[in-house]
Amino acid sequence: MELPIYLDYNATTPTDPRVVEAMLPYFTEIYGNAASRNHSFGWNAEKAVSSARDMLGSLIGTSGKEIVFTSGATESNNIAILGVAEFHRDKGRHIISSPIEHKAVIDPYHYLEQQGYDVTFLDVNQHGCISLEQLEQAIRPDTILVSLMGGNNEIGTVNPLEEIGRITRKHGVLFHTDATQAYGKIPLDVERMNIDLLSMSAHKMYGPKGIGALYVRRKKPRVRLSPIVFGGGHERGMRSGTLNVTGIVGFGKAAELCAEEMASEAERLIGLRQRLYEKLTVELDYVFLNGHPTDRLPNNLNLSFGYVEGESLIMGIGDIAVSSGSACTSASLEPSYVLRSLGVGDDLAHSSIRFGFGRFTTVEEIDYTAEQVSSAVKRLREMSPLYEMVLEGIDLSTVQWASH
Repeated sequence: MELPIYLDYNATTPTDPRVVEAMLPYFTEIYGNAASRNHSFGWNAEKAVSSARDMLGSLIGTSGKEIVFTSGATESNNIAILGVAEFHRDKGRHIISSPIEHKAVIDPYHYLEQQGYDVTFLDVNQHGCISLEQLEQAIRPDTILVSLMGGNNEIGTVNPLEEIGRITRKHGVLFHTDATQAYGKIPLDVERMNIDLLSMSAHKMYGPKGIGALYVRRKKPRVRLSPIVFGGGHERGMRSGTLNVTGIVGFGKAAELCAEEMASEAERLIGLRQRLYEKLTVELDYVFLNGHPTDRLPNNLNLSFGYVEGESLIMGIGDIAVSSGSACTSASLEPSYVLRSLGVGDDLAHSSIRFGFGRFTTVEEIDYTAEQVSSAVKRLREMSPLYEMVLEGIDLSTVQWASH
C-alpha cells in the first residue's frame, strides 16, 4: 500500500490507463479536425467521434445521434437549463428544482431569477429526498422544466428518476437530470425514466478532464434548445466549437469500460463502503450518516463526527485525501449548503467528511483509513470540553453559556 491514499473519487477520478492508451494515437497520428470533410484525417477523426457518441448513448439506452459534446457537466447543465429557458420563454417561465443540486445547476437558476423567471426549490427530507407529491403539486401551466440530479455529489442520495419522469411526462414538462455522479456508476435508461436532457462528465468516470456531454432527446418529444455558445454550428447547432477529439475518444472508452464493469464494480464499492462504515461505528460513538442509508451512490460515504471540527480532522489524517463539504466550493469554510438543506445543524455540518471510493481503492486502504480516522477523532475529542460534558450526561442544549 502506498501513501497518500486517494478517497476523493466524487471530486475526480484518475484516468484509467486503458483510456489513456485509447487516446494516445489521437494526439499525434489521427489528429484531424472532425469537421474537416475533405480528407482522410478529418474522416478518421469523425469516425472516432461517432463511435464514442454511440458508446455514450448506449450506456443510457439511446443512440449516439442524441449526444452533444461539451467541455464538461457544468457547461452541459448551463446549456440544458439556459437553453430551455430561452427557447420556451414564451410558453412559460417557471422551473422546478431542489436546493441540494450542484452549483452548476443552482447558479444558472439564480441568474434566471434575475431575468424574471420563477424557480421553485422543492423541500428535501433529512436524507436529501424530495417528495413526489410536492413535485406534482408544484407543476403549473407555465412550468417548462423540472431539473433534479441523478445522485448527489456530497451525500450520495439517488433520486427516483423513473417516478419523477412519469410525473413530468404526464404533465408535458421537460425533465433534465444532472447525472454527473450517477452516469457510469448506476443503471440509467432515458426511455424508461422519461428523461429529456441528461448531463454527464468524463472525469467522474475514469476519463479525461475537460470533456462532457449532454443527452438531448430527438423525438417524443423533440427537445429544442437555444444555444449559449455561437460559432460554426457544430453539434446540431447547440454547441459550436472544434471538437475535442482526443477527449471524446477517452470519454467513449471510459463509457465502454463502465458498461462492462458497472455491476461488479458497484458491488465491490458497496462492500468497501460498508466495511469502512462498520469499522468506524464500532470504534466511535456520535457518528452520523448523511444521505439515504440505501438509495445512494455505491462509492459515496458522508459522515459527521460529533464534537470534532471537519477541517481539523482532515489535517489530522494528512495522508488520506478526502473532502469536507463540496469539493467545488471547498475554498469556503461555510458549512455545506447541502447538509443545511437536510436540517443538519451547523456543528455537525462542520464535522462532515465525504469519503469517495473508486476503481483503484483497496481493502488495505480502507482498513488503514478506518484506523487513522478513529485515532484522529479520539485525539481531537480528548481536547473537546463539549465531548467530556456529553459523556458526563450533560444535555448541551440546556447549558447557559456565559458571554464575557
